[in-house]
Amino acid sequence: MQSLLTRTAVVGATAALAVLVTATPAAAHVTISATDTVAGAYTLLTVSVPHGCEGEATTAIAIQIPEPLNAVTPSANPGWDVEKVMVDLPEPIADSHGNEITERVDQVVYTAKTPLPDGIRDAFELSLRLPEETAGQTLYFPVVQTCTGSDHPWIEIPAEGQNPDEIESPAPSITVAADAEDAAAEPAAVVESSEEDGSGFIAYLALGVAVVGTALAAFALVRGRRQA
Repeated sequence: MQSLLTRTAVVGATAALAVLVTATPAAAHVTISATDTVAGAYTLLTVSVPHGCEGEATTAIAIQIPEPLNAVTPSANPGWDVEKVMVDLPEPIADSHGNEITERVDQVVYTAKTPLPDGIRDAFELSLRLPEETAGQTLYFPVVQTCTGSDHPWIEIPAEGQNPDEIESPAPSITVAADAEDAAAEPAAVVESSEEDGSGFIAYLALGVAVVGTALAAFALVRGRRQA
């Protein structure tokens, strides 16, 4: 039995957008952290899911693997089935050991044996190597969080020059350094936003209305159903 996920390109155009920003609590997003961010190194990525979808329990997490990452080893997670969704490469390539490969991991899908309740955190680990050519790049790992009655696509990627804090459902990402010295100079890796604790929260306060004309492009992942 295998479940299939497909990608759907979604293109939205906004002619004029009026935005009034007031103080709001920091949102807890799906995030990713890495044990190593140096090009050429092996790393362990941890995708953290801190809550469900508007109160609903989480039933699946689909993680898109960006090119040029080809080989990924997902860790077993108690209570979840895990599947690597493969796609064919346009032409065979050699891996870091000189072996010819003809396909790559396109997505890693974790499916809950029992739905994860809202408000209960879980994490999913992926082991992989960061190719040398990714040095200086930000790699995005769009995630679709499937819940009992809806999906939440964490797939938004900031446009050039856009403030990432303006994005409501950002795709988790890491920035790859050229060497260990550059990695040490980078800000701390992703820190998961905390839920409001009643004593205070990070807020952004703005006055006025901004009119923006933009053309937005995004893609979504649609989780296929498992067949008996």
